[in-house]
Amino acid sequence: MAKHTLDPTPGTVHWGYFDAALEPVLQVDSGDIVVAGTVSGAPEYMPDSRYQIPPSLTKIHRDLEPELGPHIVTGPIAIRGAQPGNTLEVEIIDISLDTDWGWSVHKPGLGTLPIEDFPDPWIRHLPIDREARTARMPWGTELPLAPFFGILAVAPAPAVGRVSSKPPDLHGGNMDNKELVAGSRVFLPVFTQGALFSIGDGHAVQGDGEVNLTALETCLTGTVRLTLHDGEPIRAPRAITPSHYITHGFDPDLDHAAEDALRDMIRWLVELLGIRPDEAYMFASLAVDLHVTQLVDGNKGVHAMARRSLIE
Repeated sequence: MAKHTLDPTPGTVHWGYFDAALEPVLQVDSGDIVVAGTVSGAPEYMPDSRYQIPPSLTKIHRDLEPELGPHIVTGPIAIRGAQPGNTLEVEIIDISLDTDWGWSVHKPGLGTLPIEDFPDPWIRHLPIDREARTARMPWGTELPLAPFFGILAVAPAPAVGRVSSKPPDLHGGNMDNKELVAGSRVFLPVFTQGALFSIGDGHAVQGDGEVNLTALETCLTGTVRLTLHDGEPIRAPRAITPSHYITHGFDPDLDHAAEDALRDMIRWLVELLGIRPDEAYMFASLAVDLHVTQLVDGNKGVHAMARRSLIE
């Protein structure tokens, strides 16, 4: 297996969308490792001269424009031999913080609460101590960081066409799941030849819900291993973290998102434990936690979490 490096440049990112028609910027074999740099933020979200903006991000701002959505994502990466019906495993080996600052923005009416609660837009830039892995809040609190990628995605099916990067869906995308830290393995259903994997939307830290619209957005480098699997296709993104099995549901209706996450967890428990669906439903009621992933991306997210210690 080989190791590749993919830096964010105007020629290696796409801004705001996913599309099966995109040409890959890198081709790898199953099992290869990719060290992918990512950047985050439109020009209006950049800080003042107290902080250094990555030159690669400045070049992207100069040469590209966003289309459909706000996220700058690195890729797509084609995995040789990938076909619809396969599963792409994304093993997150390492995540590193690349800048000494992050940003959080609020846009009235786009957060969880209605516009009358917070009618004025604002942006805050927070200093990041990369060695201590903390960010300092404006009132002095040192917030421990837990970096992860908001976006891990394959391309949607060709018939779907170009879609916004904002709502998460069956292809993954803007899942914003804070559990997907280094040491996790994320499983994505493949919808097109090559899979066309993209990564981005670096988050230094986020609470479940991402309630004001953003996490602490920042630039990250991720080291990932990309592995293809045959066999029974999965229906939606799944993950195995250092501590949990996780399934996801995405829908404009939060209840429906919860139902989808629970149904897929029940299917997975049947596979993992060799039990009946009604037994898995009971187990879920006793031992599976449902978390609100995010409330602000069009499709709301719910993830179901089952402790590995109860299954393995």
